[in-house]
Amino acid sequence: MVAVQKDYWYFLVLMMQLCFLKGSVQMKAPESKVILKDGMILDCLCPWTGQLIMVSWTKKSLSKPVAVYHPQYGTNFEPSYGGRVEFLKTTEMDGSISIMNVTEGDIGQYHCSLQTYPQGSWTKDTFVERAAITTTFSIQTDNKLVVTENDNLTIRCDHVHNGEVYQVSIEKLDTEVGSSNIIATCQMLEDGVELSEFNSRGRLNCSDAMEVSLHLTNIIKEDGGLYRCNFSTDAGVQSTTILLTTLPAQDFRGLHHMLYVYIGGGLVGVALLMILLLTWLNRMKRKREEYRIKLHPAKRQVNISTSLTNENQDTKAPLFIGELTMLSLLEEYELLCET
Repeated sequence: MVAVQKDYWYFLVLMMQLCFLKGSVQMKAPESKVILKDGMILDCLCPWTGQLIMVSWTKKSLSKPVAVYHPQYGTNFEPSYGGRVEFLKTTEMDGSISIMNVTEGDIGQYHCSLQTYPQGSWTKDTFVERAAITTTFSIQTDNKLVVTENDNLTIRCDHVHNGEVYQVSIEKLDTEVGSSNIIATCQMLEDGVELSEFNSRGRLNCSDAMEVSLHLTNIIKEDGGLYRCNFSTDAGVQSTTILLTTLPAQDFRGLHHMLYVYIGGGLVGVALLMILLLTWLNRMKRKREEYRIKLHPAKRQVNISTSLTNENQDTKAPLFIGELTMLSLLEEYELLCET
């Protein structure tokens, strides 16, 4: 009885969608690939705003839908996927699912279809593939960027094109599982540029000259990784890769603190050296004047009052042999200059 009721409301929903889609717009997102693993996520995030009517997941090798979600009637799953599939519903227009307890039978092509109002139908194909025995996912980066968490950053797709560009797409690569997800696309049409975004983490800017940039706000750790810009031209597809490295905000503040400590310590050290140097020069000057007075009685008579005053106020420090020698040499040099 339950199965009959599910088939009944499912048939009614399909008929409603067929009537609704007769005059609506249909949009297909770029394909994505996912490596078979437990808990794998099949992304189906519609970039539109509006009201979600229904989400359906189908598999090319199956005649019945794998999973169906309706805001009013609930969910329905194909028997072999029952208890293993869950709708994530992270946002109002999110039809993504996760599959648990995967087997080799889960490999294949999946088709996601979102029926929305008032935009219409939005679809996406996802290919689930078997992981290679020896996976090597090494990509040479063309540009490297470093940013701290909670900051903003703009990733620009700069490339020398060979041919006229008619479409640009930005995808995020997952080197661990060897998969990639399209973030946004920019396509040249007859009446202008059409922009499609498939990820809420970034905002794509696209000009009429097909100059594309991705603006990320409030950077999080998961934003780090490899980004690839694909340029579709009449001469073929050309790509450029950007490596984004994220640093924790507290580590960056720690680096600033250590830098301030080092700069402050250096300034204090320089100030101490200057004080010691000035003190030594002043002492040498005083000792030289005292020694000159001792060598020249005439000067001693002129400065007798000053010397007596200094003797009453200060205690003269003894002269070392090295200082006396230096002072005598300086005095002899001044006498030669005077003559």
